[in-house]
Amino acid sequence: MNPAPHRSIFDRGAWYVVIQAILIGLILFGPQGSLLVSAEPLKTIFQSCGIAIGLLACLIMVIAAINLGKNLTPLPCPKDDAELVQTGLYRFVRHPIYFGVLLAALAWLFIFPYVFTFVYVVALFILFDIKARREEVWLVERFPAYKSYQARVNKLIPGIY
Repeated sequence: MNPAPHRSIFDRGAWYVVIQAILIGLILFGPQGSLLVSAEPLKTIFQSCGIAIGLLACLIMVIAAINLGKNLTPLPCPKDDAELVQTGLYRFVRHPIYFGVLLAALAWLFIFPYVFTFVYVVALFILFDIKARREEVWLVERFPAYKSYQARVNKLIPGIY
């Protein structure tokens, strides 16, 4: 384990967190545009699925945060005293908190199926992919074992990506 040199909050990736907060704010409160699904039976099914997915997303985020323990930070740069976690939900996906947030965003889209919300959710996925790439550069520098972990565990979506 190589300790990270002292870096400012922005050198540790705070810009990613700022953009992430803006996108989540847009998903929740931004302009929505026109409806993607307006037929009533289908809209009700989507909303029901959205609620179920949202509950699952919250559970995933809480469990992943517990699994991460003292390593938890909103910044993509690991803490100076971080340890590599490969257990719990981290056995199935390298970034389960990001996965949980993406599921929550998808749930919101199912409940409020608007064009702009869809765009914001796609943008959040792209941001998490970019943020995870940067985070993983730091993780590989800090933990040589991270390379083999990357080879066997998907990045953002278990079993898919």
